[in-house]
Amino acid sequence: MTRTITVGLDGSLESRAAAEWAAREAELRDLPLKIVHVWEPVPEPMAQAPLLGAETQQHWTERIPREAAQGIALRHPGVQVISEQLTGYPGDALAKVAKDAELLVLGSRGLGGIGGFMVGSVSLSVVAHSDRPVVLVRALETAADEHEPDPAGIPSAATPFRPVVLGLDTQHPDDTLIEFAFDAARRRATSLTVVHAWNPPPYYAYGTPANPALHEALATADAQGLAEVLQPWRAKFPDVKVTEESRYGSPSVHVVDAAGGASLVVVGRKMRRSPLGAHIGHVTHAVLHHSTAPVAVVPHA
Repeated sequence: MTRTITVGLDGSLESRAAAEWAAREAELRDLPLKIVHVWEPVPEPMAQAPLLGAETQQHWTERIPREAAQGIALRHPGVQVISEQLTGYPGDALAKVAKDAELLVLGSRGLGGIGGFMVGSVSLSVVAHSDRPVVLVRALETAADEHEPDPAGIPSAATPFRPVVLGLDTQHPDDTLIEFAFDAARRRATSLTVVHAWNPPPYYAYGTPANPALHEALATADAQGLAEVLQPWRAKFPDVKVTEESRYGSPSVHVVDAAGGASLVVVGRKMRRSPLGAHIGHVTHAVLHHSTAPVAVVPHA
């Protein structure tokens, strides 16, 4: 069965931006686009009200994905567009449809001047429980935002893509995460910036005076470790130019900083089950809330 680029659509500005991003991604991957609209039933007493009756529910449930599919088909004539209507809790329904998707795309509200995400409970739930990559796209995201400005400094979708940024933990590198980032850069014919942050071990950091030579040695060792992890991937993707950034400090701060000039940010989520439920991870959580570029969360073992 052919996988699809699947997008959750509820008619909001952020979900419409996500649908446009998903259509562009479907073009890059030569895959069908599936638009999914989930209707969450209202309580029975409310459903009997004239404005929330069965006919009104059916009208909006059918209209939102139908009109979106028609518009995308006009703007992206090379993309096969499928629409699907589901009923239930959106978080559960979207996590379920993601199983058959190449990736799932969701929208997220922007935070005005901060320019980051307001990640709702549904999006966080889907990210935490999905076994497939999930991409979050902020409201008002356009194709031009992912490309370099033209020579006159004007935003344009006809110029080369901005770099793809990968946040990587070299202590636990995962092939699924790394390959996703390299493949995304290759499809966009752009470079890949790999960001890794390091901190000295506790027995160096506490109770010892500042030692510039030790700091430099640790930084050199970390940079060498990053290069070793990426070496086989450079060979596998020879057309992708790679920039390695091994930085001292907070990984979330450095990845968010690099996101300012990115077309896509790629971070991982370790799949692990615990009595407290699924886990996103503090770095990925911070990047989701503050990145100015679309964020792909790739689950891995």
